[in-house]
Amino acid sequence: MSLTKADIVERVYKEAGFSKKEAADLVDLVFKVIKDTLARGEKVKISGFGNFSIRDKATRVGRNPQTGSAMEISARRVLTFKPSQVLKEDVTARFAHRLDDKGNEDTSLPAKEGSSRALSSFMNNTEEVGADDLDFD
Repeated sequence: MSLTKADIVERVYKEAGFSKKEAADLVDLVFKVIKDTLARGEKVKISGFGNFSIRDKATRVGRNPQTGSAMEISARRVLTFKPSQVLKEDVTARFAHRLDDKGNEDTSLPAKEGSSRALSSFMNNTEEVGADDLDFD
C-alpha cells in the first residue's frame, strides 16, 4: 500500500480541521514550494524529517545488463533525500521487533505504535538545527 497525495489531503482535512479544498490547496502549496526550491538547485531541509537536494552526476561508463557491452551513461542531475536521524529511529523502531537474529522479517507481526518523534520535532522544532535549516525559499 502506498500513501498518495489524496491520502495526505484527507489526513490534513481530518486532523487539522481544514475544509477539503483548503487541505488540498495547502498540500499543493507545500509541494510546489519544495519543488520550486529544488528546481533552483537549492536544498530543502525539514527539521525532524530530512534533507532534499539536487546532485550533479558526471558521465560514466556502465554496462548494458542484457548484452554486457559497455555504454556511456550521460551526465544528469538527480534528486536525493537523506532522512534525519529522528525519522530513521521513528520508522525502524516500529518494525525492529519483527526481525529475527538472522535479519529475516516476520511480517505477520503488526508494527508497534510509533511515538512520532519526527513529527513532534518538526512541529516543535526541538531537533538541534540552525535558522538556515528551515530553507523553503
